Amino acid sequence: MNKQPKYRQVADALRREIDQGVFPPGSRLPSESELSARFDASRNTVRSGLGLLVSEGLISSSQGLGYEVRKHEVFVLNASRFENLEFPQNGDAYNTDVTNAGRRPHQDFRVEMLPAPDDVARRLLLEPEAATVLRFCHRFVDDVPWSTQATYYPAWVTEAAPRLAQPGDIDEGTTRYLAGYGIEQIGYFDEIATRMPTPEEARLLEIGAGVPVLLWTRTGYTDERPVRCTITTFRGDLNRMNYEIGDLSARSENEPQ
Repeated sequence: MNKQPKYRQVADALRREIDQGVFPPGSRLPSESELSARFDASRNTVRSGLGLLVSEGLISSSQGLGYEVRKHEVFVLNASRFENLEFPQNGDAYNTDVTNAGRRPHQDFRVEMLPAPDDVARRLLLEPEAATVLRFCHRFVDDVPWSTQATYYPAWVTEAAPRLAQPGDIDEGTTRYLAGYGIEQIGYFDEIATRMPTPEEARLLEIGAGVPVLLWTRTGYTDERPVRCTITTFRGDLNRMNYEIGDLSARSENEPQ
């Protein structure tokens, strides 16, 4: 005898069918009344089961349109190669990676002069609220919100490389641009974290209930000091990161990327 609450039985059955492809990504689930009849359960019970799947990020709900299985066309980012000038790039690392994956990149920019947030000031070895230039990108893959990227540069960097403080893209990418001014980043310190999105992040990335964000904080260094701090916020359901460390000659090309 199944001792689970009825709403969990409903959620478990639908979750299995989603996993098995009975309801593929983008398809609509049966109506609440149809599910009530199928499971011999009240509409409130069915609604609770569906709400559980919404909180897990498996389905989304729209008023008047019912429930839809979320599409999960995941973009894989190789964090080892991102911004690495030893690997061939046609320009900006984001544009290059997305284009090479057969996808279409698009990004919106804004540039501001701001006092450094406390966590950024610590990473850049600045005094609290020291002046920084923020380059903020809202990035898309195939018109789907992919990430936001906030990069803070100390004032001394933007004085040496003035295009950083100007609005708009830098075609060759900021890492390559800085290297052209002798500010070569020879090391990175990466931090990875997850949490639920803020209301503003949920709005910008169009994140539904139950979907976390992936935070990637990268601090770039010359041989003398930190140059910039980049905080990238990804939709957790549409992105995966990987790293290449050491000699991977024994790794098969057919292994998961």
